[in-house]
Amino acid sequence: MSDLHELMLTEVAVKIRSREVSAAEVTAHTLARIERLDGTLRSYATVMADVATAQAAQADEEIAGGRVRGPLHGVPFGLKDLCLTKDAPTHVGSVALRDWSPGVDGSVVARLREAGTVFAGKLQMTEGAYAVHHPSIAPPVNPWHPDYWTGVSSSGSGVGTSARLCYGSLGTDTGGSIRFPSQACGVTGLKPTWGRVSRAGAFALSETLDHIGPMARSAADCAAILGVIAGVDPDDPTTVQAPVPDYLGSIDAGIEGMRIGLDEAYCSEGVDPRVTAMVIQAADVLRGRGADIRPIAFPDATAMVDRWNDFCGADTAIAHEPYYEAHKADYGPVLSGLIEVGLALSGVDHARIVIERDKFIGALNAVFADVDAIIIPSQPYPTPTNAFMDTLGAEEGSVERLISFTAPHDMARTPAMCLPGGFDEEGVPLGFQIVGPQLSEERLLQAGHAYQQDTDWHSRTPPAA
Repeated sequence: MSDLHELMLTEVAVKIRSREVSAAEVTAHTLARIERLDGTLRSYATVMADVATAQAAQADEEIAGGRVRGPLHGVPFGLKDLCLTKDAPTHVGSVALRDWSPGVDGSVVARLREAGTVFAGKLQMTEGAYAVHHPSIAPPVNPWHPDYWTGVSSSGSGVGTSARLCYGSLGTDTGGSIRFPSQACGVTGLKPTWGRVSRAGAFALSETLDHIGPMARSAADCAAILGVIAGVDPDDPTTVQAPVPDYLGSIDAGIEGMRIGLDEAYCSEGVDPRVTAMVIQAADVLRGRGADIRPIAFPDATAMVDRWNDFCGADTAIAHEPYYEAHKADYGPVLSGLIEVGLALSGVDHARIVIERDKFIGALNAVFADVDAIIIPSQPYPTPTNAFMDTLGAEEGSVERLISFTAPHDMARTPAMCLPGGFDEEGVPLGFQIVGPQLSEERLLQAGHAYQQDTDWHSRTPPAA
């Protein structure tokens, strides 16, 4: 089947379970595509061909014997290269950790392995999961247009998933790093509630802001992945003590009567008109599916945006404390700069941010008392060019503008899903977000799935694939 790569994760999983196609065939097809295409796209930091081949063979044997482990059994998958793996190195997008082979699986990797997932490899990322790739590492290339940004920091996850070099992947989101690459690469990405997915065995950028979540081609695919990776973990005491819903089983529940808030002023002031129009159009699609689109006033998130970098920097300084002084020369200037920001932040200034954060969370919770979710842009302009991103920061407030729709939901620890919503004039994907109160992933996935029943943006194939 020469078009195996065009199947969604949930579609290929059904074919593998029914033995219409073998996991070995799907894996060989995926590895061949990686060999053929990834020299240009550079989405993988490490290809785990031998591991994947052995896992696929084991999956076929188990399925033939009547043991089906779940919706990811036998499916080729990509791991962001900050997730510890016992059978592959973990580079964290850095040079300082270039020789690190931890020899153990992180919790999220262990859950995927137990579910019979096939590990195609470790996906490239920005240095330390912050803003840019290490100067010595060639960044991934957007499969829709090579001159355009791939998003941070889960850039390899966005590119690999979009280019059909895996059927789904893991991303992490601290200030937008699931949602930015999802928009830029035209895939669906879900940042779950903080603590919904264990962070044990995932190298941190910010212990208090990091979220691990799925990136795939559809909301249903994300539901299948989240159902495997979510849940309480004794190795991570911050995981949420709450049952894990059957996200995939309830995906078709519909959104009749679902209250979705829309603040048209918030979605248009300082926002490119093309982005605003896409959000309004997406709200209309959801309304057509039975959602109750209600006007709201989104709370002031200025402090969350303006102080996100300082807050993140303090956590980053802690994460890199064992390595930074001894390997400072190996650090790129951007990540090093963030660590220095964190080291310089006073306890009083950090406390001020915490106080402002608590106020924002309270104001956001008040909005969610009246609606089930909110629809907003992913960023205030269409996916930018690489040239634009190279100059980001030269103009005062430009970085804050970029993260204005993403960082507040990392600070609030609320779930947010990015969905493909169209294309710009250059054929580069556009995306928008549906965000909800904590632990509302099930409803967000249902809303995303409903939207994708009436649109086909998520099923389009990029030219480079």
